[in-house]
Amino acid sequence: MKFLSVLMLVILGSSIKAYSEICQTSLKEISNINSHGPYIGIAVPNAYELKPLLQSPSFVPHNKFPYFDFAGKKFRIGELENKKVIVVMSGEGMLNAGLATQLLLTLFNVEGVLHYGIAGNVNSQFQVGDVTIPQYWAHTGLWHWQRFGEDNGDFGREFDYLKFSNYNNYTKHSKSIENLLNKIWYQPEQIFPVDGTPEVKQRAFWVPVDKNYFEIARKLKNVKLNSCVNKTCLPRKPIMVRVKKGVSANVFVDNKAYRNHLNSKFDATPTDMESAAVALVCFQHKIPFIAIRALSDLAGGGSALSNEASIFLSLASQNAFDVLVKFISLMIWQR
Repeated sequence: MKFLSVLMLVILGSSIKAYSEICQTSLKEISNINSHGPYIGIAVPNAYELKPLLQSPSFVPHNKFPYFDFAGKKFRIGELENKKVIVVMSGEGMLNAGLATQLLLTLFNVEGVLHYGIAGNVNSQFQVGDVTIPQYWAHTGLWHWQRFGEDNGDFGREFDYLKFSNYNNYTKHSKSIENLLNKIWYQPEQIFPVDGTPEVKQRAFWVPVDKNYFEIARKLKNVKLNSCVNKTCLPRKPIMVRVKKGVSANVFVDNKAYRNHLNSKFDATPTDMESAAVALVCFQHKIPFIAIRALSDLAGGGSALSNEASIFLSLASQNAFDVLVKFISLMIWQR
């Protein structure tokens, strides 16, 4: 992804016309930054997940241009484990994650994207503090909500459904009834690859991470991870594990029934609100990508008590970053 001034002019459109002097200055600064590339792009959702990176001695900001502010984002330029990186905090949710990733790839000379943060856990064989690296990501928030009483309809049925009446509560003497909410059918995204024909869409549901990156992740099993917050410790030491699938949507999952549904229908382990958006943008641009997500809570918990993330958020954030650092140290820098 080489930076092109013409492309920037098209993308920024009216903002360049309104602020031409500022934007021309920005274009020169971006060009200068890119002349020192290529970089590894790092996308992180929130400030508490970014904090371990900013406090780490492994991250060294660039001495001349440590950051570049643009379109509400701060792109931090520097080195992590002696690899040149550009770090952006996206903000929470699919829209913010997608926009931040698109800007990262459009503005800068980025060879690959690493995404890290915390996630809810929908796979009970793992525990809080474990760090997961899925091979595939799906956006499970694109639905066709089926009309009540409808047997057929013009929508895809390939990626399964959620039937609300399966989750009705029944007493011993109540009889089964249909739920007026009927079913939702999970739908694939429509993507437009950069090397494809303009306006000719392709369908994408399970988006794979980069094969080489996933192979590097095989070597991360012995990363030392934190297991205690103050005097509160986990039942066992956390582990790093490669898993098959992760799912994302603009939904904070804190419900046991839906947690079990995501695991049984999709064989998912982490659930979050950003990774699939980052994956989809990188997939369209054919840029290598991988996501590292530490489990901060059992989504929905085992009871009606408060979510565990309030206790283990900092531990999970640090564990995700520690795995990221080790991952970068194992990367072979390509120019």
